[in-house]
Amino acid sequence: MFRFEHLDHFYALLLIPALTLFFILMRRKRLKALLRFGETELVKQLMPQVSGIKHQFKFGVLMLAFALLVIAWANPQLGTKREKAKRRASDVIVALDISNSMLSDDVKPNRLERAKAFTLDLVNALKGERVGSIVFAGNAYLQMPLTTDYAAAAMFLKSANPNQAPTQGTALSEAIDVAERAFGEKVKNNKVLIIISDGEDHDSEAIARAKEAKDNGLLIFTVGVGTTEGGFMPIDFGGVADYKRDEKGQPIKTILNEKMMQDLAAAGDGEYFNIATTRGVLEALQNRIEKVEKREMEVRSFSEYESYFQYFVFFALLILVWEFMMPYRKSNWEERDIFKI
Repeated sequence: MFRFEHLDHFYALLLIPALTLFFILMRRKRLKALLRFGETELVKQLMPQVSGIKHQFKFGVLMLAFALLVIAWANPQLGTKREKAKRRASDVIVALDISNSMLSDDVKPNRLERAKAFTLDLVNALKGERVGSIVFAGNAYLQMPLTTDYAAAAMFLKSANPNQAPTQGTALSEAIDVAERAFGEKVKNNKVLIIISDGEDHDSEAIARAKEAKDNGLLIFTVGVGTTEGGFMPIDFGGVADYKRDEKGQPIKTILNEKMMQDLAAAGDGEYFNIATTRGVLEALQNRIEKVEKREMEVRSFSEYESYFQYFVFFALLILVWEFMMPYRKSNWEERDIFKI
């Protein structure tokens, strides 16, 4: 198994666009300073061997070396020893609503982004359990099967957006169907489904389906996203920001269907929470899931990893030496104008 030991170190790559902007600004300033010595043609004659591209090329080489050093800093590793281990855990699937109504900004920055941030915190809080994910709108799809690879689960959830759903709506009953298939027929208990949604577009079959799933050993919790005051659904209309409108041209307001979410949780023998109290929700869900009867399972995991950061450091140093030895003088083949950026 390949992994990076310190994924958070990749944030250092955000320095590259910032440094690029700084380089462009400084180059413009340098060219303006050169033009103070005289007209463009005169300066070119005074500096016939100055390259018009070497500065940019050397800067690009430096950024490549910097990127390699960041990769080395994150410490790429390969698993070298795999062991079998038995552990007790519950199976938890998170079903995330990605319908257009989740773009409403009655909670900031909008319902979907708030739900995704909460879901990522939830995945971190559930370490020790097997976690899977479902996304749903007009239909439901298994996004990530049950796994203990929490980084992969977080990555899939972070990328969730309404464009992943070809049809719109809120297919709560279908989300339950997909979850039951993902758990498998052999697992009769120890199953938890957490539905994160605004409950828009009432699904008449959802309550009956939740009761049926409860009889099959599935515990359903719901987390409401949005407010009872509601908000409008932003859309991009030909490059112009607007709100989704009805036949009369009035903006359509979407409201958190709290009653639906409460009834769904009650039918699934679970509990309803409102995302507005995120910290309390996480703690409460953890406590409830901890009380779910665990089942013993065999897990194969890597216990030893070998690091390969030194190869990236080596190539970065080679590139830095190359950049240091590269002259600023114009090459024989070069015809680029020094005053072009």
